[in-house]
Amino acid sequence: MALFLCLLLIFIFPSSKAQGPPSPGYWPSTRVGSIGFDQGFTNLWGPEHQNVDQGSLTIWLDKNSGSGFKSYDPYQSGYFGAAIKLHPGYTAGVITCLYLSNNEAHPGHHDEVDIEFLGTTPDKPYVLQTNVYIQGSGDGHLIGREMKFHLWFDPTQDFHNYAILWNPSEIIFYVDDVPIRRYPRKSDATFPLRPMWVYGSIWDASSWATEGGKYKADYEYQPFIGRYRDFKLGGCKGSSGSASCGPPWSQPSAPRGLSSQQYAAMDWVQRNYKVYDYCSDPSRDHTLIPEC
Repeated sequence: MALFLCLLLIFIFPSSKAQGPPSPGYWPSTRVGSIGFDQGFTNLWGPEHQNVDQGSLTIWLDKNSGSGFKSYDPYQSGYFGAAIKLHPGYTAGVITCLYLSNNEAHPGHHDEVDIEFLGTTPDKPYVLQTNVYIQGSGDGHLIGREMKFHLWFDPTQDFHNYAILWNPSEIIFYVDDVPIRRYPRKSDATFPLRPMWVYGSIWDASSWATEGGKYKADYEYQPFIGRYRDFKLGGCKGSSGSASCGPPWSQPSAPRGLSSQQYAAMDWVQRNYKVYDYCSDPSRDHTLIPEC
């Protein structure tokens, strides 16, 4: 009987992994007020596949088009986020994203910082891909710095907060205020320094999004819907370097870096849910990614 009870408890409470990450002890999202879509953004493409209702945004992809949006202003640094709810079921080939970019200002050699949700098949979880591009060459050989994760919850069941904090020293990616990745500035050559706009979109990336393109978007399941609300835009617009416009502190006692409690939470996520790291990929040419 005792053995049976132990096995039952293990089945019900399999590990700390199922309980979610430890508290980071600090919540930077509370330092930036939420705004409605129209207060900070405008449609970029696919206006007929976008709906705004009381500050919340719904965009969708079907066989005719997807949709994208863009912030009114560029930012030199800041905290940028939104609460997002993803589409359930078959979403292979579909990307829903929130990202920073200056591609329109610097076509062919732009910077970019991505949060991308890679669609999936119903038997597998979404992949959250983080990425950093630096002065992309525009010749089809962009150097991606991908780190990919599964999530410790179902992102289709409710809204969750996703954010990027970009300051002169680092880029930190957050999920519900838990830091999942810190990308430090090791040199000017491997860190974005030019102003970027905030973008979001839903689009068909069948050629690569799901298991390297193995599974494609299937429009029998259309429309694919992305929902966004509680937008956050906190930082320095344009090339302003004023301290008064900077992003919130990345930790409770200093404007840069992470606290030991935050590092513990990030370590938990990376140990349990990281599924790819470009620095650990033996197929990558590491002479092109010196920061590894």
